Amino acid sequence: QVYLAESGGGLVKSGDSLRLPCAASGPTLARNAMGWFRQAPGAGREFVATTNWGESTTYYADSAKGRFTISRDNGRNMLYLQMNSLKPEDTAVYYCVAKIGMVPATEEDDYEYWGQGTQVTVSS
Repeated sequence: QVYLAESGGGLVKSGDSLRLPCAASGPTLARNAMGWFRQAPGAGREFVATTNWGESTTYYADSAKGRFTISRDNGRNMLYLQMNSLKPEDTAVYYCVAKIGMVPATEEDDYEYWGQGTQVTVSS
C-alpha cells in the first residue's frame, strides 16, 4: 500500500508563494507518475499538474501554467508543487496523487493513490 502525505498548506495573501511537499511511503514510487489535484469549496476535483519519473513529461492545467511548478525527488520519495503569484481562485484543498504506471495522466480516475489533502486559502 502506498501512502501519500501532503503538507505546506495555509493562509496566504494574493500574490504570495507557497510550496507544497508530498511525502510518499510504502513501495517506492520512483517509476510512477505523480501529480496534484485540487478541490475548491462546492466544486469537483480539478487537475493541476503531473509529471513522470524523470520529469521529462509534465502537464499543467491552464490555470497553473506559468505560475505553478511540479517537481520530484525520487531518492527521497518526495513530490513538490511550487505555487507563485497565488490568486483567491487558487483556494482549495490540494491533493497529492500517484498512479500505477509511468505515463502521466490528467483524469482523477487514472490515479490509484491519494493523500488526505492540505488546505490552501488565498485572501484578496
